[in-house]
Amino acid sequence: MRYETHMALPSLFDTLALPVIGSPLFIISGPDLVIAQCKAGIVGSFPALNARPQAQLDEWLHRITEELAAHDRAHPDRPAAPFAVNQIVHRSNDRLEADLATCAKWKVPIIITSLGAREDLNTAVHGWGGIALHDVIDDRFAHKAVEKGADGLILVCTGAGGHAGRLNPFAFVQEVRQWFDGPLALSGAIANGGAVLAAQAAGADLAYVGSPFIATAEANAVAGYKQAVVDGRADDIVYSNLFTGVHGNYLRASIVAAGLDPDHLPDSDASAMNFGSGAKAWKDIWGAGQGIGAVDAVLPAADLIARMAREYQAARTRLLS
Repeated sequence: MRYETHMALPSLFDTLALPVIGSPLFIISGPDLVIAQCKAGIVGSFPALNARPQAQLDEWLHRITEELAAHDRAHPDRPAAPFAVNQIVHRSNDRLEADLATCAKWKVPIIITSLGAREDLNTAVHGWGGIALHDVIDDRFAHKAVEKGADGLILVCTGAGGHAGRLNPFAFVQEVRQWFDGPLALSGAIANGGAVLAAQAAGADLAYVGSPFIATAEANAVAGYKQAVVDGRADDIVYSNLFTGVHGNYLRASIVAAGLDPDHLPDSDASAMNFGSGAKAWKDIWGAGQGIGAVDAVLPAADLIARMAREYQAARTRLLS
């Protein structure tokens, strides 16, 4: 049962068991994780660029579509949640047009766009019956995204894993809800069911959850990365723009392993993709958010989602009692 906020979500979200989007995790999110998330009742997503070479995207979408359809036939009483594909709209992504065409072929239900908003892309998504969500880090970018036809917004706040914003989530939601009544997802250190409910109470419709899914059986992450998320706390997260040129949150242990001092990192610029030690962002320098203190074991994704659902209902009961 959804905690009501400003609006009813589009019917596309009616199959959600928990008001959560599993955020697209570079390298880590693939068909195994997406299928597990959708079957357990949350939106599963992955970056299109995780499918390499580009032709693999078609294979992944075929598999996801077929397996979720089979699940729905076998379980008509609890159909799978929809899935999403993340598209990087930045000019450096030379695969965008090909990836978008592949998504059109499979009529991907939800497209999540990042690092740029394009009206023609949103129009294309609407043309095959999908919806477009755009992630933003401030109110100015939120306005631009909606002006260019985005159906909903993902507010990326301080504490989120990977590329993250700097705004407090309560302040950000408050400002956007002054002018936008559409679907709103909130990102930033949301790692248990109580935090999901808090996101809705603040004015969002959905929580955008990433870091806890790194420590799942289906995640395409090395064992050391998963364990670092389990062992980590908020103080183990370092905010820096060194590794990609865009500010993001990373695990302190991976920075130390690369031979760098996490407390004295130099600034970089938007053209940076590497740094002197030879380690690479995401592969060697591991992204994670400040909510990882809630993660205490590596679990199957379905078990993690079931636990979050129990926490959500318990928090809701406390709130309404």
